[in-house]
Amino acid sequence: MKRTVFIISFISLLFISALADVKKNTSQDSPLRKLQVAEEVIKRIYVDSVDENKLVEDAIRGMLEKLDPHSTYSTPKEMKDLTEPLNGEFDGIGVQYNMLKDTLVVVQTISDGPAERVGVIAGDKIVTVNDTSIAGVKMTQDEIKSRLRGKRGTKVRVGVIRRGMQKMLSFTIKRDKVPIISIPTSYMIRPAVGYIKVENFGAKTHQEFISALNELRKEGMQSLIIDLQSNGGGYLHAATNIANEFLADTCLIVLTKGRYFPDKAFYAKGDGKMQEGDVVVLVNECSASASEILAGALQDHDRGIIVGRRTFGKGLVQHPVQFKDGSMMRITIAHYYTPAGRCIQKPYEKGNAKEYSLDMTKRLKHGEMMSADSIHFADSLKYRTLRKNRIVYGGGGIMPDHFVPLDTSRVTRFYRELMGKSVIIEQSLKYVNDNRSELQKQYADFESFERRFTVSQEYTDSVLHAGKELKIVPRDDEELQQTLPLLCLQLKALVARDLFGISCYYRILNEDDAMVKRALELLANKSNH
Repeated sequence: MKRTVFIISFISLLFISALADVKKNTSQDSPLRKLQVAEEVIKRIYVDSVDENKLVEDAIRGMLEKLDPHSTYSTPKEMKDLTEPLNGEFDGIGVQYNMLKDTLVVVQTISDGPAERVGVIAGDKIVTVNDTSIAGVKMTQDEIKSRLRGKRGTKVRVGVIRRGMQKMLSFTIKRDKVPIISIPTSYMIRPAVGYIKVENFGAKTHQEFISALNELRKEGMQSLIIDLQSNGGGYLHAATNIANEFLADTCLIVLTKGRYFPDKAFYAKGDGKMQEGDVVVLVNECSASASEILAGALQDHDRGIIVGRRTFGKGLVQHPVQFKDGSMMRITIAHYYTPAGRCIQKPYEKGNAKEYSLDMTKRLKHGEMMSADSIHFADSLKYRTLRKNRIVYGGGGIMPDHFVPLDTSRVTRFYRELMGKSVIIEQSLKYVNDNRSELQKQYADFESFERRFTVSQEYTDSVLHAGKELKIVPRDDEELQQTLPLLCLQLKALVARDLFGISCYYRILNEDDAMVKRALELLANKSNH
């Protein structure tokens, strides 16, 4: 009995102590005090030991989950992974690679990058890093990446297996800055028509965009296709800077409205490099945030034609709150509005992230992605463009001027499974590695490859055989025949990528892309009139 009384008294003392600690910082009835007391009590008297940092992180996540779907908390590692693609560079050895089974195979070296300077070439297999084996040991890609990357100026020793060489080669590479490209390709897709693909909006995207524009203008560009398909967004200033290239002075680009922060408007300066010439912007259901700001601005000012499918509908502005340990909370403070007054954000229920995440599935089931007739807008969502007084719609996302349906007949279940299990990529990598010398002799440049290369039966069979080994097989011959055209196109594009770079991968795919074809038709019709 005495022992029980002692334990209860001890717990009471701990609880009082926790209250005293918190009382120093908060008022008696503060919700914050309540939260601090709860954390202190759990830490001190809970039956098992707890990770205090995780306890606090879970509490922050719990609070944010009750808000909108885009208010989030990220650990230091998660923050690094999220921001690195947008920062424009990282420190490393400068190779693009794929994993072939459990071996790292160099697809391409960054031009004049650290690895290229010491003699690493495409097709090399990196099997050791600082004398530690990374091949055949089931090491995760994150672990491999962390061994290859490191502080600028530091050195790393890699062991390389090269086709035709009996002994392993050793290279000591001095790490340096490696650029992350957000515009993987820009080229003249037709006479007088330029094409620029923007994958995200990072710190150097506007700079890349200007370089691409300048090169295309030198080649005679008069009209431009901007491809924002599956571009999930990024930095606001990157989108507004690119929009500025097309809009006249004082044209509103985007407006943010919130409860606490004052409204903020972003205007064009009138000094853009492409104030004239036709513009077509390609979007789909995965084009979000900064993509929607750019597309919405060009549409509302009647400066560009939007082609594709309704965009994602991410129009919430997040304010970063940085913690000392490198973690970050991003909390929504405002909404984005297009120049005509449309709210970009699609509707959501606070605290119901699951329902929000099912939006794409619902769109697909309702037929929205296959037919424009399945999309219905209330009269209250009608807006007018600012120059031509055309009707556009609010209610979330940017509705294109010209709808292009999703073609589900080409992307079969069989194809999705081959892609999902990396069968197509792995077999393409193997094919190029086995035939690299011969391919390089046959095709001196991309133009000759594009004209003459065809996917052989042997190449296709290797994919089908590898799929069969993983029990990925077509349901019947009809599904196989439906799959083959897209499969062969993807295989050719992957070979082009490995031989001539990522730009050529998109150049192959674009010739069969329904949105690109529609954009070219619209531009051709304009020029004929």
